[in-house]
Amino acid sequence: MAEYPTALGASSRERITLLGTDLANEVMGEVGFGELAFWLATQRRPEPGETRVFEAVLAALADHGFTPTAIVTRLTYLSAPDSVQGALAAGLLGGGSRFLGVTEDCGRFLHEQLTGVDLPEDDEGWDALALEVVRAQREARRLVPGLGHHVHKDGDPRTPRLFRIAEEEGLFGPHLSLFAAIGRVHPEVLGRTLPLNGAGVCGAALADLGLPLELLRGFALLARTAGLIGQLAEELRHPVANEIFLSVDLNNRSVPPTPYPNGGPHG
Repeated sequence: MAEYPTALGASSRERITLLGTDLANEVMGEVGFGELAFWLATQRRPEPGETRVFEAVLAALADHGFTPTAIVTRLTYLSAPDSVQGALAAGLLGGGSRFLGVTEDCGRFLHEQLTGVDLPEDDEGWDALALEVVRAQREARRLVPGLGHHVHKDGDPRTPRLFRIAEEEGLFGPHLSLFAAIGRVHPEVLGRTLPLNGAGVCGAALADLGLPLELLRGFALLARTAGLIGQLAEELRHPVANEIFLSVDLNNRSVPPTPYPNGGPHG
């Protein structure tokens, strides 16, 4: 007879278990949602400091105002008010390399740079490693994930706050250390100063917590789900989606077709 083992949720006639505990009596009302999300992903209950850093990341990524993910959620709800799940899904599907996906990109990038490397013991050593990393990216004509922000050009307020929380909880690990060093040394290589953005520092913090690198974008999407629910709740009270739609619809203009050169986008 086939068996499908799981350490997650299971039910009997009398009881529901989750992560080896009684859901009704040991989880509900006893475990916060952020703590539970961490526990589900790692199958170990986090320490209080880990929960604080993790929930700080979720708060940092929950909502950024009228981003494309928020706008598409509101517009989808305008088009299909009978499908809240469709509106939420539309916003979440927009989580990619420009919005939200940077969290995973940065965590993975930092982890790759640290793999097989003797970890420095002081800031001088971290700065030397960071210089190598930034120079290599520049020579390869690749961007450094987590470096730069289109709005917070003088510094993303989330970054120093998350650094501070991680330090307070003794969880300022190698990924955050390298990320901080990149912030210190990159002007020497790039010739200009760019901010360390919030999505990047969140990726570094999640990687230091030992969360699966393959799921870092999932945690960003978990956070953004709460933000998108907030966007829909505000749309119910103060709708703007129809105005956005009409603004585009009433202000478009016809232009002649412009074929791709050489017959297509890939030439």
